[in-house]
Amino acid sequence: MILSYAIWIPIFFGIIILFYGSEKPTAGVRWLALVGSVLGFIATLPLVIGFDIANPGMQFVEKLSWIPRYDINYHLGIDGISVWFIVLTAFVNIIVVIAAWEVIDKKVSQYMASFLILSGLMIGVFAALDALLFYVFFEATLIPMYIIIGVWGGHNRIYAAFKFFLYTLLGSLLTLIAMLYLYNVTNTFDILAWHNARLDIVEQILLFFAFFMAFAVKVPMWPLHTWLPDVHVEAPTGGSVVLAAIMLKLGAYGFLRFSLPIAPDASQYLGPFVIFLSLVAVIYVGAVALVQKDMKKLVAYSSVAHMGFVTLGFFLFSPLGIEGGIVQMISHGFVAGAMFLSIGVLYDRMHTRQIADYGGVVHRMPAFTAFAVLMAMANCGLPATSGFVGEFMVILAAVDYDFVIGILAATALILGAAYSLWMVKRVFFGAVTNQHVEELKDLNAREYFMMAVLSICVIGMGVYPKPFTDIIHPAVINLLQHVAVSKL
Repeated sequence: MILSYAIWIPIFFGIIILFYGSEKPTAGVRWLALVGSVLGFIATLPLVIGFDIANPGMQFVEKLSWIPRYDINYHLGIDGISVWFIVLTAFVNIIVVIAAWEVIDKKVSQYMASFLILSGLMIGVFAALDALLFYVFFEATLIPMYIIIGVWGGHNRIYAAFKFFLYTLLGSLLTLIAMLYLYNVTNTFDILAWHNARLDIVEQILLFFAFFMAFAVKVPMWPLHTWLPDVHVEAPTGGSVVLAAIMLKLGAYGFLRFSLPIAPDASQYLGPFVIFLSLVAVIYVGAVALVQKDMKKLVAYSSVAHMGFVTLGFFLFSPLGIEGGIVQMISHGFVAGAMFLSIGVLYDRMHTRQIADYGGVVHRMPAFTAFAVLMAMANCGLPATSGFVGEFMVILAAVDYDFVIGILAATALILGAAYSLWMVKRVFFGAVTNQHVEELKDLNAREYFMMAVLSICVIGMGVYPKPFTDIIHPAVINLLQHVAVSKL
């Protein structure tokens, strides 16, 4: 039942807050949201504590009949690939609730409820073993996110919300067709049964592209990434954090759960194509990030470049590459979340995100600068931060696969350092030129707490990634053994 608790506790609290919360900004709503998110996080901890490392298959499995006529079940389970993402989702949710504590003052209850419901739905995506249940959760995550961007976003929020919705919906429709086709072949919606379905190469390639459209838009991979910078710039801080930390991972997770095991021959055949797209994302989008004037846009483009590493790692078909990709996803959850929080901290004080409006912030906010610089370092993959571990593993795997690809992937680290440090230099250091920067106040206790917790996570994972890789490893080996067997 643990998985059900992890999914439904935040959703239950979200619904209560919706009904209980009035238009008045009441502290009660905030506390209720905090309790809901903490309980949701506690519900995920037994998954890690009780996880059997030796078992590469599904654990904590729950199965109830949902629509018996079509053999659709409420079927949940996790393996080493999904367990950390569920814990990360619940953890980020607490951070988001704390981040919005003082900042959000209109429609507080709706804001908190949207995030709690979103958190539950995303955990549902990571835990679903029935394809239709997966699809319902996967699509349902759009609704709270659409509302978050459309109600609490910036000036151009309606455009961003529509763009986000249309892009992701179009991709997902193809996936639905692929799922219905697989149902016709196998007469079941059970994902694990699909892993063993016999398909010829044409079917596999078509299915691969159908899944690819949904997941590549979600990750987002170049050239389908254009919605992300627009959405990040308009979304409120909490929305950006959840989007960067968790939502982008849903797409990459879909590759591991659907594309690779269901169409292994097509995946290997089209692997070089995906590697090419990933390298373009890593290098070209990194270069685009260099010229951004808006801090959020810069970090949004950096997210696309970091997720390029993830898809690159997945399609090298080596244990090191896939594990590196998963570790990079978890690390990016912490680092990108913290980057958007630190931009949010500045925005709450100055109401601008333009890099040109800042300079010399270190003189007024030394503690905050220390955290922000640490996160920028982690963003460019400094050793002993979590950002280094995943990227290092992927680059090693890429060198092993092909030396040139390894070199090209490693250039991304240089670009990553360039845009991260260039932003740090212009925002935090130098002389104070803007009158408003003179008036800045350093972190309050709430902000300090958020940044400190994320810093501990980033350094802890960078220094000692073993707990993460130990759990991931058996599941990855199992996946690769499956992919290695042809279905033709």
